[in-house]
Amino acid sequence: MTTLTIGTALGDPDAKVALDARRFNRHTFWVGQSGSGKTYALGVVLEQLLLETELPMIVFDPNGDFTRLQETRLTANEADAARVAASDIRVFRSGAGEGERLHARFVDLSAASKAAVLQMDPIADADEYNALIHLEQDAESLDGRGMVPDLLASADSAKVRLAKRIENLQVLEWNLWSRGANSVVDVVDERPRVTVLDLGGFEHPAEPKVAALAVLEHLWARREERRPVLIVIDEAHNLCSPNPETAVERALTEQLVQIAAEGRKFGLWLLLSTQRPTKIHPNVLSQCDNLALMRVNAPRDLAELADVFGFASEDAIRRSAEFVQGQALFAGGFISAPTFVQMGARITEEAGGDVKVPLRAER
Repeated sequence: MTTLTIGTALGDPDAKVALDARRFNRHTFWVGQSGSGKTYALGVVLEQLLLETELPMIVFDPNGDFTRLQETRLTANEADAARVAASDIRVFRSGAGEGERLHARFVDLSAASKAAVLQMDPIADADEYNALIHLEQDAESLDGRGMVPDLLASADSAKVRLAKRIENLQVLEWNLWSRGANSVVDVVDERPRVTVLDLGGFEHPAEPKVAALAVLEHLWARREERRPVLIVIDEAHNLCSPNPETAVERALTEQLVQIAAEGRKFGLWLLLSTQRPTKIHPNVLSQCDNLALMRVNAPRDLAELADVFGFASEDAIRRSAEFVQGQALFAGGFISAPTFVQMGARITEEAGGDVKVPLRAER
């Protein structure tokens, strides 16, 4: 059995705690309020999966916290540092900074997702929707700005209305689109050990959600290939709300609900990290068989966790309100019994982090 050493037992620093790597073939829920050390601790587990398994990971990273995953700390031992350096870790940036640009192709989206991006209803906007799905354009022109003039020049009134909609929404101005170049899904198909998607640098609020939708739709479309991948979603409430408001958010949530319900048998496994369980769609939360719980104080959240995760006692879950930074409860299929853990140290660098209060210099 391959085990992932993640820290020590709370109160016994000599007792190492390990997770069963095989049981990441179930969905995992990771929760902890701000300041609990959730993102740092998640990095500890992702590093162990990188070092001890061959499981590819896709990390949806809204705050750029995992963009330095390929950089090891000076405190890392030489063997671990060498293995990380030899790993295929790809980082795709949405904003400033070194690295490949995070791009997707509009034409790769499903018809329903294209309509969601363009805020179209297939019934209320039937003519425009029909014009969209019957566009005979190549990938480059559909993703480029040349599409609108062509549609405006058409004798088909539906195409003209579609062009005006695209122009008014300024969708083709998004930095997300590849405009005929490579898409991140091309790299996802290559299955690097880790693919980090930095979602935080886009200008339009819908862009990170459409980027995630493009990748998740692509994985689902190819699910019959049964190629295992761990889909890690940090700050998962941004992508999997129980109350999606926009058409894009609804499409994204529906795709995640489908993966949560049916993806396990195809090798599509979720690891969702968030601050509160009530911020995650219940049809996704209820499908999780592994729990990593850090400090949570809100009584409503503790009650929700006790109700959903019956394999951990209510007393154990309520103890999380007393945790200090870096302490956690692990329960479910990936550990033999519910266990309180002091998380270990990171091997790789954590990007992001808190901004410190500027203080006066001492006199």
